Amino acid sequence: PYSAGVKAGGFVFTAGQLGIDPENGEFVPGGVEAQTRKALENLTAVLEAAGTSLVKVVKTTVFLNDMNDFGAMNGVYGQFFTENFPARSAVQAARLPKDGLVEIEAIALLD
Repeated sequence: PYSAGVKAGGFVFTAGQLGIDPENGEFVPGGVEAQTRKALENLTAVLEAAGTSLVKVVKTTVFLNDMNDFGAMNGVYGQFFTENFPARSAVQAARLPKDGLVEIEAIALLD
């Protein structure tokens, strides 16, 4: 029982997105930066399928396997969110699904 995103009250609430290639179900190679990029690409796809986009994101939560990876994650994150920055929380999780390095969820406005 799982939804990648749910529309409610003028918003889309996404499930956490991992750095997994949907073609093969495997993590992309290249460490936290590559996984962050893929997680954000996956997040973009979920938002677009729901009828919104990254530009409409008002809040994100970033879960990191290791908070020491914050700088590397943030460098990639900043390439996707370049203006009207959403509010963000970032936390270190004891363990992420499939032992991922980063997981990102979002709340976005619907048009």
